[in-house]
Amino acid sequence: MSNKQTFELDRDSELRFEVEDKNGTVKLVLEQGMAEVFGSELVPRKEYVFTYGAKIAVFTWHGCVVHLYGKPDVAYIAKDTPMSIYLNTHAGLEQLRIEAEKKDRRGPVVLIVGQVDTGKSTVAKILINYAVRVGRRPVFVDLDVGQGHLAVPGMMTAVLVERPVTPEDGFSEKAPLVYSFGHKSPSDNMAMYNILVTRLGQAVRERLRLNKKANHSGVIINTCGWVKAAGYRSITHVAMAFEVDLIIVLDNEKLYNELAKDVPEFVWVVFQPKSAGVVDRTQTTRAENRERRIRSYFYGPKKELYPHTFEVKFSEMKVYKIGAPSLPDSCMPLGMKCEDSQTRIVPVQPGPSLLHRILALSSASSIDDDLIRQNVHGFITVTDVSLERECLTVLSPQPRPLPPNPLILTEIEFMDSV
Repeated sequence: MSNKQTFELDRDSELRFEVEDKNGTVKLVLEQGMAEVFGSELVPRKEYVFTYGAKIAVFTWHGCVVHLYGKPDVAYIAKDTPMSIYLNTHAGLEQLRIEAEKKDRRGPVVLIVGQVDTGKSTVAKILINYAVRVGRRPVFVDLDVGQGHLAVPGMMTAVLVERPVTPEDGFSEKAPLVYSFGHKSPSDNMAMYNILVTRLGQAVRERLRLNKKANHSGVIINTCGWVKAAGYRSITHVAMAFEVDLIIVLDNEKLYNELAKDVPEFVWVVFQPKSAGVVDRTQTTRAENRERRIRSYFYGPKKELYPHTFEVKFSEMKVYKIGAPSLPDSCMPLGMKCEDSQTRIVPVQPGPSLLHRILALSSASSIDDDLIRQNVHGFITVTDVSLERECLTVLSPQPRPLPPNPLILTEIEFMDSV
């Protein structure tokens, strides 16, 4: 690949570059010294390939030389970075983990909050990678339903991290624990969101109880950028449900002061600046990120997977939607509230309304198994609907037949163009 650029980085500096060309590819090679991307160490002379949408920061503590091959849309060296703050945060967390080992108790539970585009997921990756590099096995919880780092968007997930988050592909952990929320924002169904936060908190505590090393390593929680009104209340609910010890507030002094006042005294609340390298994303960029994440689920991050396409008869599937159209409390039956409609399980007749929608395969055997609180096994998307033959064509990671478990309809759409 031509268009080689060489960058010599001084100590405590980072190279920031972006790939905005939809057909663009940029290769990164560490030629000399030591460097890392979001806390993950780079292997000398190994090629790291980045494609459309990549926003990368290559940081070095002691100086290095790196090559870029291709045409990044942006590439520059920055000396003003918050990495020393993140390293000090990791050092403090590591002291808490050492204390947890000594007393055989749970390690620190960290909640990262802030408005959109403040670098919450980046900070989460850095703290996770630093923990893994010293032998820890933290649990990562992703509540950012608008983007999703462990499953398709619209899900609430958790996973035990045993290896560093790779610069190219992100989280490589298999079989995360996934609950289907089915929307791009908590505001679309707050009652259901809070139920799933509570359920995921219970599930994570149970996992920690069964894994001593994970228990000592603790939990790192990534959140979405909704921080006002009901969004603020959801943050305090997350803190309670996961029994949080530390809240990191990125680039929002008002939010920091509100949380410092409202959470219990034993919860530490710290303010940290966002990195100057964090880029504001447009709604179009966010939608493209969601599409890439779904495509990666079915086809793999490097298109190395080959999903299956097959037909399913209407009579062979049971589809449900969680949440009915809301009405004012005055229009509800006696004793019923608006929140009750948000968690109502509604049967869905297979038909054209399912076209391009993501369906989550529940682990429940029937709707009698508390469908909302059951985790999901995986996802399919509907690529065609035939009313004449009364069947759907679906894209699935697994071959036919489709398991008989209930399918949960989500608001997430995906148009397969591969």
